Amino acid sequence: MRRALLAASALALALPSSALARGNFDPTEEFKLDEWVPIHIGPLDMSINRAVVYLMIGSVLTMALGIVLMRVRLGVQPGTRQTIGEQIYEVAETQIAEQGLPSKAIGRWFPYVATLLLFIFVVNLLGFIPLPLTGQTYHGIPVWGIYAATSSLSVTLALALLTFVFTHFEGLRWNGPVRYFKSWIPEAPKPLLVLIVPLEILGQFMRLISLSVRLFANMLAGHILILTFIGLMFILESLFLAPVLIFATAFYIFEVVIVVGIQAFIFATLSAIYIGSAIEPEH
Repeated sequence: MRRALLAASALALALPSSALARGNFDPTEEFKLDEWVPIHIGPLDMSINRAVVYLMIGSVLTMALGIVLMRVRLGVQPGTRQTIGEQIYEVAETQIAEQGLPSKAIGRWFPYVATLLLFIFVVNLLGFIPLPLTGQTYHGIPVWGIYAATSSLSVTLALALLTFVFTHFEGLRWNGPVRYFKSWIPEAPKPLLVLIVPLEILGQFMRLISLSVRLFANMLAGHILILTFIGLMFILESLFLAPVLIFATAFYIFEVVIVVGIQAFIFATLSAIYIGSAIEPEH
């Protein structure tokens, strides 16, 4: 679907002069993070920007959602809140925690992977809801727009770094340094170990990159496409765009209904698998 939308937008931009742009629009400009409240502690930049505000809102909504859905009085015939809460809990427990974590570690790490699932889902979903948080105004009125905090690599890298640290912390805690690092070395002829060991070490760091880049790239690509078509509506005059906008709307719904949840599920699942594999190494 993304390839079709990209092809359609390219054709729209290639139309003759009668349908050329009346203005300029660069969707990548929407992802610039300007300082709203500058906070600098030495070389450390702790400034509040658009991404930070979205993360704050996402954190509050995640806690509120957990309280509303999970802290309910159980009934013989469950209501809507209890049903949704139980479904989310079941997915986090049976599809994520029990599949990736050993039984001895579920009690300790289930809250972490469940929180990742809910938090990333909420932040992703928040990124598709228009809010007056663009940092721009039109005649004194805040401009509404969409933005996903997870489309910033610094955000996804921070989340991935948590899993990376927890993974090796648990590996060392359960197995000790010698046994844990020895588990990185597969059984192979000694001459090959010179090549294999560096690749194994690199593979551990590639987990950090794959976790962060997967979530970042999917959210960034989706938002750039959506913002591109929003821009085309305002800067082009062509009936050719009518069917394109139908596909763009379908793509927006696809992102909201499917991609938002899948990316949260994948991130939480991989985090559980990485932590579980460190606690009980295969070799």
